[in-house]
Amino acid sequence: MQRRAGFCTEIAPKALWRRRSMKRKAMFTCPFNSDCKITKDNRRHCQACRLKRCVDIGMMKEFILTDEEVQRKREMIMKRKEEEALKESMKPKLSEEQQNVIDILLEAHRKTYDPTYSDFTQFRPPVRAREDQRLTRSSSVLTQGFSSEDSSEPFGSSPDSVEHGMFSNLMLSEPEDSPSMSINFSPLTMLPHLADLVSYSIQKVIGFAKMIPGFRDLTAEDQIALLKSSSIEVIMLRSNQSFTLEDMSWTCGSNDFKYKVSDVTQAGHNMELLEPLVKFQVGLKKLNLHEEEHVLLMAICILSPDRPGVQDTALVETLQDRLSNVLQSYIQCQHPPPGSRLLYAKMIQKLADLRSLNEEHSKQYRCLSFQPEHSMQLTPLVLEVFGNEIS
Repeated sequence: MQRRAGFCTEIAPKALWRRRSMKRKAMFTCPFNSDCKITKDNRRHCQACRLKRCVDIGMMKEFILTDEEVQRKREMIMKRKEEEALKESMKPKLSEEQQNVIDILLEAHRKTYDPTYSDFTQFRPPVRAREDQRLTRSSSVLTQGFSSEDSSEPFGSSPDSVEHGMFSNLMLSEPEDSPSMSINFSPLTMLPHLADLVSYSIQKVIGFAKMIPGFRDLTAEDQIALLKSSSIEVIMLRSNQSFTLEDMSWTCGSNDFKYKVSDVTQAGHNMELLEPLVKFQVGLKKLNLHEEEHVLLMAICILSPDRPGVQDTALVETLQDRLSNVLQSYIQCQHPPPGSRLLYAKMIQKLADLRSLNEEHSKQYRCLSFQPEHSMQLTPLVLEVFGNEIS
Protein backbone atom coordinates (compact mmCIF):
# COMPACT_ATOMS: atom_id res chain seq x y z
CA MET A 1 0.00 0.00 0.00
CA GLN A 2 1.40 3.38 -0.99
CA ARG A 3 2.02 5.90 1.74
CA ARG A 4 2.62 9.59 1.92
CA ALA A 5 6.03 10.78 2.99
CA GLY A 6 4.68 11.81 6.34
CA PHE A 7 3.94 8.19 7.24
CA CYS A 8 7.55 7.26 7.78
CA THR A 9 8.02 9.53 10.76
CA GLU A 10 9.79 6.84 12.74
CA ILE A 11 12.79 6.98 10.49
CA ALA A 12 12.45 10.36 8.81
CA PRO A 13 10.50 12.73 11.02
CA LYS A 14 11.73 15.79 9.15
CA ALA A 15 9.43 16.32 6.16
CA LEU A 16 11.61 19.17 4.96
CA TRP A 17 14.69 16.91 4.72
CA ARG A 18 12.73 14.30 2.71
CA ARG A 19 11.17 16.90 0.46
CA ARG A 20 14.50 18.54 -0.35
CA SER A 21 16.24 15.22 -0.86
CA MET A 22 13.61 13.96 -3.30
CA LYS A 23 13.18 17.28 -5.08
CA ARG A 24 16.84 17.77 -5.88
CA LYS A 25 17.27 14.07 -6.65
CA ALA A 26 20.01 13.81 -4.08
CA MET A 27 22.33 10.84 -4.44
CA PHE A 28 23.55 9.60 -1.10
CA THR A 29 26.18 6.93 -0.63
CA CYS A 30 26.28 4.59 2.27
CA PRO A 31 29.78 4.44 3.82
CA PHE A 32 29.02 0.95 5.04
CA ASN A 33 27.32 -1.96 3.27
CA SER A 34 24.04 -0.19 2.33
CA ASP A 35 22.17 -2.23 4.88
CA CYS A 36 22.23 0.06 7.90
CA LYS A 37 19.47 -0.63 10.43
CA ILE A 38 17.70 2.74 10.66
CA THR A 39 16.09 3.66 13.96
CA LYS A 40 14.82 6.85 15.50
CA ASP A 41 18.10 7.25 17.36
CA ASN A 42 20.58 6.61 14.53
CA ARG A 43 18.67 7.92 11.51
CA ARG A 44 21.15 10.79 11.04
CA HIS A 45 24.13 8.45 10.74
CA CYS A 46 23.41 7.35 7.17
CA GLN A 47 21.35 9.53 4.82
CA ALA A 48 21.48 6.96 2.02
CA CYS A 49 19.95 4.11 4.01
CA ARG A 50 17.55 6.52 5.65
CA LEU A 51 16.17 7.70 2.31
CA LYS A 52 16.11 4.15 0.95
CA ARG A 53 14.17 3.00 3.99
CA CYS A 54 11.60 5.75 3.46
CA VAL A 55 11.09 4.70 -0.15
CA ASP A 56 10.91 1.02 0.79
CA ILE A 57 8.04 1.57 3.22
CA GLY A 58 5.97 3.52 0.69
CA MET A 59 7.19 7.07 0.28
CA MET A 60 6.79 8.24 -3.30
CA LYS A 61 8.13 11.36 -4.89
CA GLU A 62 4.80 12.33 -6.41
CA PHE A 63 3.22 12.29 -2.96
CA ILE A 64 5.68 14.81 -1.57
CA LEU A 65 4.37 18.38 -1.50
CA THR A 66 6.46 21.16 -2.95
CA ASP A 67 7.31 24.20 -0.83
CA GLU A 68 4.53 26.15 -2.58
CA GLU A 69 2.02 23.38 -1.96
CA VAL A 70 3.01 23.22 1.68
CA GLN A 71 2.50 26.97 2.00
CA ARG A 72 -0.93 26.82 0.33
CA LYS A 73 -1.92 23.99 2.64
CA ARG A 74 -0.89 26.01 5.68
CA GLU A 75 -2.85 29.01 4.43
CA MET A 76 -5.95 26.86 3.88
CA ILE A 77 -5.69 25.48 7.41
CA MET A 78 -5.33 28.96 8.86
CA LYS A 79 -8.26 30.22 6.81
CA ARG A 80 -10.44 27.34 7.97
CA LYS A 81 -9.54 28.03 11.58
CA GLU A 82 -10.34 31.70 11.18
CA GLU A 83 -13.69 30.89 9.58
CA GLU A 84 -14.56 28.50 12.39
CA ALA A 85 -13.57 31.08 14.99
CA LEU A 86 -15.71 33.72 13.25
CA LYS A 87 -18.65 31.34 13.03
CA GLU A 88 -18.33 30.52 16.72
CA SER A 89 -18.15 34.21 17.65
CA MET A 90 -21.32 34.93 15.66
CA LYS A 91 -23.23 32.03 17.20
CA PRO A 92 -26.02 33.33 19.44
CA LYS A 93 -25.36 32.95 23.11
CA LEU A 94 -27.51 33.19 26.17
CA SER A 95 -26.89 36.35 28.12
CA GLU A 96 -25.95 36.12 31.77
CA GLU A 97 -29.39 37.42 32.70
CA GLN A 98 -31.14 34.80 30.54
CA GLN A 99 -29.05 32.00 32.00
CA ASN A 100 -29.89 33.27 35.47
CA VAL A 101 -33.62 33.07 34.70
CA ILE A 102 -33.22 29.48 33.51
CA ASP A 103 -31.22 28.53 36.61
CA ILE A 104 -33.90 29.99 38.89
CA LEU A 105 -36.67 28.07 37.11
CA LEU A 106 -34.71 24.82 37.18
CA GLU A 107 -34.19 25.20 40.90
CA ALA A 108 -37.87 26.06 41.41
CA HIS A 109 -38.95 22.95 39.52
CA ARG A 110 -36.56 20.65 41.36
CA LYS A 111 -37.69 22.01 44.70
CA THR A 112 -41.33 21.36 43.87
CA TYR A 113 -41.12 18.06 42.03
CA ASP A 114 -40.10 14.81 43.68
CA PRO A 115 -39.25 12.20 41.02
CA THR A 116 -39.45 9.45 43.66
CA TYR A 117 -43.13 10.25 44.34
CA SER A 118 -42.58 9.21 47.94
CA ASP A 119 -45.34 11.53 49.21
CA PHE A 120 -48.00 9.56 47.36
CA THR A 121 -48.11 7.13 50.26
CA GLN A 122 -49.63 9.92 52.38
CA PHE A 123 -52.74 10.12 50.20
CA ARG A 124 -55.90 8.17 50.73
CA PRO A 125 -55.00 4.84 49.11
CA PRO A 126 -56.00 4.11 45.52
CA VAL A 127 -58.93 1.71 45.26
CA ARG A 128 -59.46 0.30 41.80
CA ALA A 129 -62.84 -1.19 40.95
CA ARG A 130 -63.21 -4.61 39.38
CA GLU A 131 -62.66 -4.78 35.65
CA ASP A 132 -66.36 -5.27 34.92
CA GLN A 133 -67.17 -2.05 36.76
CA ARG A 134 -64.79 0.12 34.83
CA LEU A 135 -65.86 2.46 32.09
CA THR A 136 -64.60 1.10 28.80
CA ARG A 137 -64.76 2.30 25.28
CA SER A 138 -63.77 -0.40 22.87
CA SER A 139 -63.46 1.97 19.94
CA SER A 140 -60.70 3.93 21.66
CA VAL A 141 -57.08 2.90 21.74
CA LEU A 142 -56.58 5.12 24.74
CA THR A 143 -58.44 3.04 27.30
CA GLN A 144 -55.12 1.89 28.70
CA GLY A 145 -53.67 5.22 29.63
CA PHE A 146 -54.18 7.66 32.40
CA SER A 147 -52.04 10.31 33.83
CA SER A 148 -50.22 10.38 37.02
CA GLU A 149 -48.59 13.66 37.60
CA ASP A 150 -45.42 14.40 39.18
CA SER A 151 -45.15 14.79 42.82
CA SER A 152 -42.71 17.18 44.28
CA GLU A 153 -40.95 17.86 47.44
CA PRO A 154 -43.41 17.91 50.29
CA PHE A 155 -44.98 21.23 51.16
CA GLY A 156 -47.13 19.57 53.78
CA SER A 157 -47.21 16.28 55.57
CA SER A 158 -50.73 15.18 54.70
CA PRO A 159 -53.11 15.53 51.73
CA ASP A 160 -55.26 18.07 53.59
CA SER A 161 -52.30 20.18 54.61
CA VAL A 162 -50.77 20.03 51.15
CA GLU A 163 -52.04 22.58 48.70
CA HIS A 164 -51.12 20.84 45.51
CA GLY A 165 -52.89 18.36 43.26
CA MET A 166 -52.03 17.17 39.88
CA PHE A 167 -54.57 14.77 38.74
CA SER A 168 -57.47 16.73 40.02
CA ASN A 169 -58.52 17.49 36.50
CA LEU A 170 -58.16 13.91 35.57
CA MET A 171 -60.62 12.93 38.18
CA LEU A 172 -63.43 15.17 37.34
CA SER A 173 -66.84 14.30 36.06
CA GLU A 174 -68.35 13.46 32.75
CA PRO A 175 -69.58 15.82 30.03
CA GLU A 176 -73.20 16.85 30.10
CA ASP A 177 -74.38 15.88 26.62
CA SER A 178 -72.62 12.66 25.82
CA PRO A 179 -74.91 9.70 26.43
CA SER A 180 -72.44 7.29 24.86
CA MET A 181 -69.88 8.44 27.42
CA SER A 182 -72.04 8.39 30.50
CA ILE A 183 -70.33 7.22 33.64
CA ASN A 184 -71.73 5.31 36.55
CA PHE A 185 -70.82 7.59 39.43
CA SER A 186 -71.72 5.17 42.15
CA PRO A 187 -68.30 3.64 42.71
CA LEU A 188 -65.78 6.41 41.80
CA THR A 189 -63.39 4.42 43.92
CA MET A 190 -60.32 6.36 42.76
CA LEU A 191 -61.77 9.80 43.53
CA PRO A 192 -60.41 10.14 47.10
CA HIS A 193 -56.87 9.19 46.08
CA LEU A 194 -56.79 11.36 42.98
CA ALA A 195 -58.39 14.26 44.85
CA ASP A 196 -55.50 14.13 47.31
CA LEU A 197 -53.07 13.91 44.43
CA VAL A 198 -54.58 16.96 42.77
CA SER A 199 -54.54 18.92 45.99
CA TYR A 200 -50.89 18.01 46.49
CA SER A 201 -50.03 18.98 42.94
CA ILE A 202 -51.75 22.35 43.19
CA GLN A 203 -49.56 23.22 46.14
CA LYS A 204 -46.48 22.33 44.16
CA VAL A 205 -47.60 24.53 41.27
CA ILE A 206 -48.09 27.39 43.73
CA GLY A 207 -44.60 26.83 45.09
CA PHE A 208 -43.13 26.81 41.59
CA ALA A 209 -45.01 29.96 40.56
CA LYS A 210 -43.79 31.94 43.56
CA MET A 211 -40.20 31.42 42.41
CA ILE A 212 -40.79 32.62 38.82
CA PRO A 213 -38.84 35.87 38.39
CA GLY A 214 -41.33 38.75 38.59
CA PHE A 215 -44.31 36.72 39.79
CA ARG A 216 -44.20 38.21 43.28
CA ASP A 217 -44.20 41.71 41.74
CA LEU A 218 -47.83 41.13 40.77
CA THR A 219 -50.68 41.98 43.10
CA ALA A 220 -52.03 39.19 45.26
CA GLU A 221 -55.27 39.30 43.27
CA ASP A 222 -53.47 38.80 39.97
CA GLN A 223 -51.34 36.00 41.41
CA ILE A 224 -54.49 34.19 42.54
CA ALA A 225 -56.23 34.75 39.20
CA LEU A 226 -53.25 33.35 37.28
CA LEU A 227 -52.91 30.31 39.51
CA LYS A 228 -56.60 29.44 39.52
CA SER A 229 -56.74 29.63 35.74
CA SER A 230 -53.47 27.87 34.97
CA SER A 231 -52.94 25.31 37.73
CA ILE A 232 -54.63 22.43 35.90
CA GLU A 233 -52.67 23.21 32.73
CA VAL A 234 -49.36 23.29 34.58
CA ILE A 235 -50.29 20.02 36.28
CA MET A 236 -50.86 18.48 32.85
CA LEU A 237 -47.49 19.80 31.71
CA ARG A 238 -45.70 18.48 34.78
CA SER A 239 -47.35 15.09 34.50
CA ASN A 240 -45.55 14.57 31.19
CA GLN A 241 -42.43 13.79 33.19
CA SER A 242 -44.08 10.61 34.50
CA PHE A 243 -45.91 9.74 31.27
CA THR A 244 -44.63 6.71 29.37
CA LEU A 245 -45.28 6.12 25.68
CA GLU A 246 -44.88 2.36 26.02
CA ASP A 247 -48.16 1.80 27.82
CA MET A 248 -49.75 5.27 27.76
CA SER A 249 -49.76 5.55 31.52
CA TRP A 250 -48.40 7.84 34.20
CA THR A 251 -45.88 5.87 36.26
CA CYS A 252 -45.21 7.40 39.66
CA GLY A 253 -43.12 4.81 41.42
CA SER A 254 -44.72 1.53 42.42
CA ASN A 255 -47.60 -0.21 40.63
CA ASP A 256 -50.01 1.28 43.16
CA PHE A 257 -49.20 4.66 41.69
CA LYS A 258 -49.21 3.68 38.04
CA TYR A 259 -52.25 5.42 36.56
CA LYS A 260 -54.17 4.39 33.48
CA VAL A 261 -57.11 6.04 31.78
CA SER A 262 -59.37 3.47 33.41
CA ASP A 263 -58.20 4.71 36.81
CA VAL A 264 -59.17 8.28 35.99
CA THR A 265 -62.62 7.26 34.83
CA GLN A 266 -63.13 5.80 38.30
CA ALA A 267 -62.61 9.33 39.62
CA GLY A 268 -65.36 10.88 37.50
CA HIS A 269 -63.66 11.77 34.22
CA ASN A 270 -64.68 10.51 30.80
CA MET A 271 -63.07 10.21 27.42
CA GLU A 272 -64.13 13.68 26.30
CA LEU A 273 -61.24 14.85 28.47
CA LEU A 274 -59.02 11.81 28.68
CA GLU A 275 -58.66 11.05 24.99
CA PRO A 276 -57.35 14.52 24.03
CA LEU A 277 -55.29 14.57 27.24
CA VAL A 278 -53.43 11.39 26.30
CA LYS A 279 -52.92 12.69 22.75
CA PHE A 280 -51.51 15.88 24.26
CA GLN A 281 -49.14 13.89 26.49
CA VAL A 282 -47.93 11.81 23.55
CA GLY A 283 -47.29 14.89 21.41
CA LEU A 284 -45.48 16.70 24.19
CA LYS A 285 -43.34 13.68 24.99
CA LYS A 286 -42.27 13.35 21.37
CA LEU A 287 -40.91 16.90 21.36
CA ASN A 288 -38.08 15.61 23.59
CA LEU A 289 -37.87 18.88 25.45
CA HIS A 290 -34.84 19.72 27.52
CA GLU A 291 -35.57 20.31 31.18
CA GLU A 292 -34.78 23.98 30.60
CA GLU A 293 -37.42 24.19 27.88
CA HIS A 294 -39.92 22.34 30.02
CA VAL A 295 -39.65 24.72 32.99
CA LEU A 296 -39.77 27.77 30.72
CA LEU A 297 -42.95 26.47 29.10
CA MET A 298 -44.58 26.00 32.52
CA ALA A 299 -43.65 29.52 33.56
CA ILE A 300 -44.96 30.96 30.29
CA CYS A 301 -48.19 29.04 30.81
CA ILE A 302 -48.69 30.58 34.26
CA LEU A 303 -47.88 34.12 33.17
CA SER A 304 -50.59 34.44 30.52
CA PRO A 305 -52.02 37.98 30.44
CA ASP A 306 -55.34 36.87 28.94
CA ARG A 307 -56.38 34.82 31.97
CA PRO A 308 -59.80 35.75 33.38
CA GLY A 309 -59.64 38.18 36.28
CA VAL A 310 -56.13 39.53 35.61
CA GLN A 311 -55.98 43.28 36.16
CA ASP A 312 -52.43 44.33 35.32
CA THR A 313 -52.26 42.62 31.95
CA ALA A 314 -49.39 44.84 30.79
CA LEU A 315 -47.06 43.69 33.56
CA VAL A 316 -48.02 40.03 33.10
CA GLU A 317 -47.43 40.35 29.36
CA THR A 318 -44.01 41.92 29.98
CA LEU A 319 -43.03 39.04 32.24
CA GLN A 320 -44.28 36.47 29.74
CA ASP A 321 -42.48 38.13 26.82
CA ARG A 322 -39.27 38.02 28.79
CA LEU A 323 -39.65 34.29 29.34
CA SER A 324 -40.61 33.74 25.70
CA ASN A 325 -37.44 35.50 24.56
CA VAL A 326 -35.35 33.35 26.88
CA LEU A 327 -37.01 30.22 25.51
CA GLN A 328 -36.38 31.22 21.89
CA SER A 329 -32.76 32.08 22.67
CA TYR A 330 -32.23 28.79 24.48
CA ILE A 331 -33.64 26.78 21.57
CA GLN A 332 -31.45 28.66 19.12
CA CYS A 333 -28.31 28.25 21.23
CA GLN A 334 -28.68 24.89 22.92
CA HIS A 335 -31.15 22.67 21.06
CA PRO A 336 -29.42 21.12 18.03
CA PRO A 337 -31.30 20.41 14.80
CA PRO A 338 -33.36 18.73 13.62
CA GLY A 339 -35.15 18.77 16.98
CA SER A 340 -35.06 22.56 17.14
CA ARG A 341 -36.90 23.00 13.83
CA LEU A 342 -40.12 24.91 14.55
CA LEU A 343 -39.79 23.79 18.18
CA TYR A 344 -40.85 27.12 19.65
CA ALA A 345 -43.99 27.22 17.51
CA LYS A 346 -44.83 23.65 18.48
CA MET A 347 -44.43 24.47 22.16
CA ILE A 348 -46.71 27.49 21.91
CA GLN A 349 -49.29 25.31 20.15
CA LYS A 350 -49.19 23.02 23.18
CA LEU A 351 -50.30 25.95 25.32
CA ALA A 352 -53.29 26.42 23.01
CA ASP A 353 -54.11 22.72 23.34
CA LEU A 354 -54.01 23.10 27.11
CA ARG A 355 -56.70 25.80 26.96
CA SER A 356 -59.09 23.35 25.33
CA LEU A 357 -58.24 20.69 27.90
CA ASN A 358 -58.79 23.23 30.67
CA GLU A 359 -62.26 24.04 29.36
CA GLU A 360 -63.24 20.39 29.22
CA HIS A 361 -61.83 19.84 32.68
CA SER A 362 -63.93 22.69 34.06
CA LYS A 363 -67.02 21.26 32.41
CA GLN A 364 -66.49 17.82 33.90
CA TYR A 365 -65.52 19.23 37.28
CA ARG A 366 -68.80 21.15 37.55
CA CYS A 367 -70.70 17.99 36.73
CA LEU A 368 -68.91 16.16 39.51
CA SER A 369 -69.08 18.92 42.12
CA PHE A 370 -72.85 19.26 41.76
CA GLN A 371 -73.23 15.84 43.35
CA PRO A 372 -72.72 16.09 47.13
CA GLU A 373 -71.76 12.44 47.55
CA HIS A 374 -68.78 13.06 45.25
CA SER A 375 -67.89 16.67 46.06
CA MET A 376 -67.45 15.72 49.71
CA GLN A 377 -64.54 13.51 48.63
CA LEU A 378 -62.64 16.53 47.31
CA THR A 379 -60.19 18.52 49.42
CA PRO A 380 -60.78 22.14 50.47
CA LEU A 381 -57.99 23.31 48.17
CA VAL A 382 -59.48 21.57 45.14
CA LEU A 383 -62.88 23.05 45.93
CA GLU A 384 -61.36 26.49 46.29
CA VAL A 385 -59.30 26.39 43.11
CA PHE A 386 -61.83 24.70 40.84
CA GLY A 387 -65.08 25.34 42.67
CA ASN A 388 -65.14 29.09 42.23
CA GLU A 389 -63.57 29.28 38.82
CA ILE A 390 -63.07 32.67 37.28
CA SER A 391 -64.89 32.80 34.01
